[in-house]
Amino acid sequence: MKIDNSPARGTRDLLPAAVAVRDHVLSTITEVYGRYGYQRIETPALERIERLSGGQGGENEKMIFQVLRRGLPERIEAGTDLAELVDMGLRYDLTVPLARFYGQHRGELPTPFRSFQFGPVWRAERPQKGRYRQFYQCDIDMVGEPGTLAEAELIEATTQALNRVGLTGTTVRISDRRFLSALATEAGVPAEEQDGFFITLDKLDKIGWDGVAAELEKRGFGSDVVSAARDRIEALGEVAGDKLSATLSDVLPSLPDAVLDDLATTATCLSDIGVQNSVSWEFDPTLVRGMGYYTGHIFEVTAPDAAGSVAGGGRYDNLIGRSLGTDVPACGFSIGFERIVDLLSEPPAQERLAVLYDSEVPTPTVLASARELRAGGRSVAPVGRSGKFAAQLKRLEDAGFTAFVHLRAGDETGTLAERPLRGEN
Repeated sequence: MKIDNSPARGTRDLLPAAVAVRDHVLSTITEVYGRYGYQRIETPALERIERLSGGQGGENEKMIFQVLRRGLPERIEAGTDLAELVDMGLRYDLTVPLARFYGQHRGELPTPFRSFQFGPVWRAERPQKGRYRQFYQCDIDMVGEPGTLAEAELIEATTQALNRVGLTGTTVRISDRRFLSALATEAGVPAEEQDGFFITLDKLDKIGWDGVAAELEKRGFGSDVVSAARDRIEALGEVAGDKLSATLSDVLPSLPDAVLDDLATTATCLSDIGVQNSVSWEFDPTLVRGMGYYTGHIFEVTAPDAAGSVAGGGRYDNLIGRSLGTDVPACGFSIGFERIVDLLSEPPAQERLAVLYDSEVPTPTVLASARELRAGGRSVAPVGRSGKFAAQLKRLEDAGFTAFVHLRAGDETGTLAERPLRGEN
């Protein structure tokens, strides 16, 4: 039987040049986050299904890859509930596993705990360009810090990391789930219906106000509710940072002072960060984000050449409590690793030297030559001579080598002459 060698639908193989870009992005981000004190952890790909489907993952819970229990018979009786067959699932993000991790290891961790994660996640997406069923996420989180220092530091570290990998001219968009709840309440949306209201409002940048109004009316919201929400949102467009608190207080009198104070403090920090990292920021009253676990500030970062955000996150003070039985303040930021890699199409320049050796050269001599050339910290790989010389040099250049030495029988290591590949073929 002939076996299909293509990767599973919605996944992909990565060639060395693509991996070089990914390694560069990851090492740069890791170095920046390390300087801010974030420590790398790892969590398993599999989590218990009840944790993944606990109602906090928003639309992502509909895309969980569920894993059958061990030891099931080959045939299942008709009418068996799926819940009886499944006990695990592949993680769809890194935040839910972090909450479980912290609940399990809290006594071994400092407060606040600065966490850094990088790894694959899985969602049963409809495969299309730029959207895969397996992809990588890159997260930092601060657990145990109740104040806006967490939000400000996460934004500062992440925008600096994006600058370092080559994404400049970014904009930070910020809002707050408590603000959105007050907005919906004053517009006449009952508390139990606000999740559906927010899901539709989140589509505003794609379908416009007419589309949002039509969807909300299908959900049973009257035109008066839509109009009240729109009036308040439009009154908050392009508010200057130093006037944000006063404007919010005027538009939403029911908004608690604690929310106004938090947003005012974050606005001041964002202005300072913008000067340091050359980024701009804005308050976006339509920013929702899809996860159900957010409880306070939410934020996203956009870049000039990117369709959609390149990073996003927010505060989720209640999620870890599901593991501990008591709430723990927490805030996190996720970088859109795959999207950033797609924007950076060229790997960083790196010297790679090929030791091209004839078949008559003894293997110990080949290895000794490569070892000596590698001593300076360069990447050196022996490659046997084959075919036409010019054609082989072209293949080496295509493979990412930048220079070569030609090792012939009788050559001494000290007399090897390096030659650049470019221009030799």
